[in-house]
Amino acid sequence: MIPQTKRYWLQNSHVPLSLLSLNAGLDPKFRQTREGLCLVDIEIVDGAIAQILPVSRDVPTERSYYEPDTAAVNLRGGQVWPCFVDMHTHLDKGHIWERSPNPDGTFTSALETVKRDSQQYWQAADVYRRLEFGLKCSYAHGTQAIRTHIDSFGEQAAISLGVFKTLQQEWADRVTLQAVSLVTLDYYQTAEGVALADRIAEVGGILGGVAYMHPDLDAQLDTVFTLAKERGLNLDFHTDENDDPNSICLRKVAEAALRHEFTGQIICGHCCSLAVQSEQNINETLDLVKQARIGVVSLPMCNLYLQDRVAGRTPRWRGVTLIQELQQYSIPVVVASDNCRDPFYGFGDHDMLEVFTQAVRIAHLDMPYGNWPSAVTKTAADLMGLLQVGRIAAGLPANLILFKGRNFSELLSRSQSDRLVLRNGQPIDTTLPDYAELDD
Repeated sequence: MIPQTKRYWLQNSHVPLSLLSLNAGLDPKFRQTREGLCLVDIEIVDGAIAQILPVSRDVPTERSYYEPDTAAVNLRGGQVWPCFVDMHTHLDKGHIWERSPNPDGTFTSALETVKRDSQQYWQAADVYRRLEFGLKCSYAHGTQAIRTHIDSFGEQAAISLGVFKTLQQEWADRVTLQAVSLVTLDYYQTAEGVALADRIAEVGGILGGVAYMHPDLDAQLDTVFTLAKERGLNLDFHTDENDDPNSICLRKVAEAALRHEFTGQIICGHCCSLAVQSEQNINETLDLVKQARIGVVSLPMCNLYLQDRVAGRTPRWRGVTLIQELQQYSIPVVVASDNCRDPFYGFGDHDMLEVFTQAVRIAHLDMPYGNWPSAVTKTAADLMGLLQVGRIAAGLPANLILFKGRNFSELLSRSQSDRLVLRNGQPIDTTLPDYAELDD
């Protein structure tokens, strides 16, 4: 389908306006559909996007700007997106479901099951095999950048971070990888926690942890912020992954950020309890989060799976945070995959289109779709500091995903398993790895 030439055009392609880095919204030539899609022609030269031109409603059979010998691929209105960004995953936990399933699907059982599995299996070879499998899936589906949290208690930090560093180097030309340490915040009150912060600095990672409501939470946060400032590290927290309205860790993180005048990037993931708090508490928290310049990651599939799970009872809520309200406050909010085929989420395939599709359905991110496509591309890339990823613009590498779905109804109703992924303008092999690769 894609010509093996240095120069060609992707003709008659729909692109979400929010993913075009140009003033299309101000140029009447870039006409939008009611869903915010623009019909464009994209010129690819030497693996990069050379130019993006609007197509009129009355599409001529030949473009005046095409040279006679220039190849063109007519996408017939199919959508073109930039490659995905998945900024909250747990690749080190992935694909252990068959050997360690969650017995009742609860959060508590997930914690206990993963702990047992890690104690029994998580040596370097096992972690490498599963982490690489997740990367293969992500790459084939069209993901270009991933941030993964790495369980980092005790000796496991050296094992898993060592594997991560190896794969980060091996995959450097295909997927940008970032690592976040994952421990409870009290761990940083110990000498081992300080050593972990040093190790994260050495590997160029992000300092992270799980915040729980605790009488010493403020002191724990003060320690983490101090360690991060001393080492020039960004921060990434798990906060309020529960349905307790008294769980206000997100607010506590924001207050600590303001208290320390922290200038680095701060991300808070989950933030589920925000959805069950009073309007006054919500507004006060969002004000602080905005002041502290915190970005929020929602994990809709995992939270739908775990939250409000009681045996023999239908869940009463969807488990996700206030995605729309966060955006209305101009707080950067994205969605990501989180866990994959492990005790925290028994399903998944590292496909960010599935994440986006489910997020739209769970959090009502349609009517209008607006700039929500940015939640798995451009906004996530910005929060990861990857300012040339997750967008379509002249001068950027042609790292694109071509879908047959011409509108959002078509895109989100079928799996789009026949998508074409371009890296530097040429298609990659999108064959998914065989599950047999995970066998010991």
